[in-house]
Parts: sequence; C-alpha cells; structure tokens
Amino acid sequence: MADGIGQVDLAGINVQEFVTGFADEDTVLKALCRQSETPSRQFVWFQKTAGYVSPATTSGMTANLIANTTNRALSPVAEQTWTRNTSYVRDYTVVSELITMSDEKDTRVDILGTMIKDLIAGVASQVDVRIYNVGTESLSPSNILSTAATGTGWDDTTNGNPILDMLVGIRKIRQNRYVISKQQKGSLYINSIEYQHLMNYLITIKGSSVPQFASELLVKGAVMEILNLDVIVSENATTDYAWIFIPGVTVAWNKFLGISSEVEKIAGKGKKVHVWEEGEATLENPKSSHLTTDTIT
Repeated sequence: MADGIGQVDLAGINVQEFVTGFADEDTVLKALCRQSETPSRQFVWFQKTAGYVSPATTSGMTANLIANTTNRALSPVAEQTWTRNTSYVRDYTVVSELITMSDEKDTRVDILGTMIKDLIAGVASQVDVRIYNVGTESLSPSNILSTAATGTGWDDTTNGNPILDMLVGIRKIRQNRYVISKQQKGSLYINSIEYQHLMNYLITIKGSSVPQFASELLVKGAVMEILNLDVIVSENATTDYAWIFIPGVTVAWNKFLGISSEVEKIAGKGKKVHVWEEGEATLENPKSSHLTTDTIT
C-alpha cells in the first residue's frame, strides 16, 4: 500500500533516495492553441462563418453571381458574417495537504519539490481536458465537422480503415477553406487504444513499416506524423473518437491568470502548496475541427 505524508515508510524507514513508479504524460493542447490574454473574467469574441463569401441568390439565379458579371452592371453585394460570443474564464485550483515541519525535516523524499510538480501537472491536465472538450464540442458535434468511422471502427480488421477516415476528415476541413499541408500541419489527437489499432492496421494488416520522422519535425507530445498530421496520443483523449484540428487556428486559449504556484507557511505547523490558473478555451474556427466517431466496436 502506498504511504502518504507522515506515514512511517515515507518518514525514512525502507525508503529509496528517489521516488519511482511514475512518469508524467505530456499536456500539450494549450501549446497548440492560439494564445490570447483577456483583461477581465468576462470577454466577448467573434466567430467568423467559414467558407467563401457569396452574393445572395434569387429565383432563377442560383449560381455564384460573382462569376461572369455582365459588363457595366452593378457588382453583386457579398456579406461576411460573424457570430458574437460571450465567455467567462474558469478557475483551476488545487492545494496540497499540510506538510508538517517534522515531515519536511526527516523525510528523504523531496516532498515539496514532488508536490509542486504533481500539482502543476494536475492543473495543466485539467486545462488540456477543457481544451479537448471545447475543440470537440464535448464529443457532441453541432458546429464542428464529424464522420462515423469506416466499417465498425479501427479495431475492425476486415472493414475498418483509419487512413480513409483521416483523409475524409482532412477533405472536409479543406472544403471549408482550411488547408492541412507540410507548411501548416494538422494534429490527430487520440487515445492509446486508437493508436494501438492504427499501428496494427499500418503494420500487420497493410504490411507497412513503422513511420519514422526526425523528432525536431514533430510537435511536443507527438509520436509520429502521417498525412501531414502530427499524431498525439493522450489518455485525456476519449476512446471511440479521433480528433483532427489545426494548431493555432481551431482553438484559442484565453489566459486571465497564468499557471502559478506558491508555498503557504503556517507558523508552528508546516507548509501547504497552492497551484492555480485561470482562463478559458474558445472554439474560434469550428470548421477546422473534425471528429471521427465510433472508432471502436
């Protein structure tokens, strides 16, 4: 059984000089958002309607009136539209249990350093979850693009086709004037279960070699690149879905207070570690986001 602060093993009996048994998973989504700052906890932002502008059509004239305008005729009027939105920043806060003076003095584990690191990772992970939920509309697509997986999913070794599903997502994004290319790569954000079946499809079913790419060409947290998509595997991603988006375009992170930590000293008692962040994610370009659903049978 694992011991907490103040329990005998952690206090110096049979304890290793370093802590083992854990490793941090990258929290990467915030870095892939367009970075913005808001001076107030309530803020207004505008969402542009995707696609090309086109003049209004009328009876008997249903084609785009921009094309082949009659000589000396008045130019057709086209209107761009935006949707006004109001959002409110969210608080992400956590505090440690009390680290007594005795615990800090006779414990060979770096309690304070480990506590700060883990609490920051916990807050950062929840920010990533929020960005994921905003970018995927909490897995209930209404404004973003979505398509059901081919066959019965990526674990369908007979009819499933993860590559086709990605190509469909890329195509639908492109049809809304957002281009995924070598110059502007997209990201595929999936759970480890989808990654397992993707690699099985590529290597076992199709007989491909494992994709290899220079690490400096991949975004932080990506395990490989395919179809100009950086493949990011995270347990924050929900299995049965595969999310394609464009970094710096799809979602914005609006920072009110950046992630911070502070040690509170309690006289005669010990210390507590506080970690906090305030901000909100906004879906600025929903048509640059595509969710493949039903990826697992």
